[in-house]
Amino acid sequence: MFGTRIGAVRPAAALSLATACVLALAACSSSGGSSSDGPSQAATGAQALAGQTITVYSGQHEQTVKALAADFEKRTGVKVDLRSGDEAELANQILQEGKASPADVFYAENPPALTVLEEQGLLAAVQPDTLKSVPAGDSSPKGDWVGVSARTAAFLAAEGKPADTAPPASVRDLAKPEWKGRLGIAPSETDFAPIVTRMIKTDGADATKQWLLGLKANAKSYDSNESLSAAINSGEVEGGVIDHYYFYRLRDEKTAAQTHAKLHYFTKTDPGALVDVSGAGVLKGGKHQQAAQAFLAYLDSAPAQTLIATSESYEYPLVAGVKGKAELPALDTVGQVASAADLGDGKEALQLLQDTGLLA
Repeated sequence: MFGTRIGAVRPAAALSLATACVLALAACSSSGGSSSDGPSQAATGAQALAGQTITVYSGQHEQTVKALAADFEKRTGVKVDLRSGDEAELANQILQEGKASPADVFYAENPPALTVLEEQGLLAAVQPDTLKSVPAGDSSPKGDWVGVSARTAAFLAAEGKPADTAPPASVRDLAKPEWKGRLGIAPSETDFAPIVTRMIKTDGADATKQWLLGLKANAKSYDSNESLSAAINSGEVEGGVIDHYYFYRLRDEKTAAQTHAKLHYFTKTDPGALVDVSGAGVLKGGKHQQAAQAFLAYLDSAPAQTLIATSESYEYPLVAGVKGKAELPALDTVGQVASAADLGDGKEALQLLQDTGLLA
């Protein structure tokens, strides 16, 4: 099955009230009238949520999250005030706001930003039935945030260049002298730091620092993966490590005829074969706890996962039975999911990036 990993499927009877409200609202609201026994429990719960407004701080792909928010609003009657931005900046904003934060939900692209808030005791426990929607390893071990979608790191190479015909066997190889002047990196991207963390876990901090110094000596730096992907496509540099979906978005933007780059995946055991998840949590101090929990339940429902899987984000859905785009290789063939515990809060990786001058 393309784009899907096996996980436990929730029986319909086990759905929480909030989840049932989300999934059943369309049917409830389209009914011509109530039965003699009165409105269903799901309909009653949905009506209780309708009219509320939740504030979602999102570091995820804005267009996809807008579509998710609109679908959630249609299904529940709960309005979503979406505030999109860099996940690290949003996490820092929540830390500064503390209990006074207007945020009800934090939706992050990578686990470390969620872990920071979790460690500060700012996240509420996710409803158990929502956590059961996805494999346990894709969410917080403490149950304070839930995984929503996944992506994998990969090596993008300029078509026909040596980096394409003889791609690196390991992400470690990119620090070797033979890559000098051929490589591009985007060290300020939030997607890059988890790879550094994985290197620290596998090779140690000292070896990782030397690896980063090698990358710095070999590579031209770009401010984003979009810029890096465009530079590879134009032949400005031969290759670089990106998250897989940047290639597909580049192809959509340029058309297949104007795309001159190819994806290469590292072996599953390589630090460069990093699979990490996007996740969401409910802020403990939020004023709309039930509606916020309903939003998390919605994100891991079949309608939302299908929307994610078919969107321009090109991410992998996490809920069993929902297929990703057919052109994506099966997730379990290209990498191993990094646990939240392994990725931690990302501070050690950030420190090494600063120490080596890759970040200011």
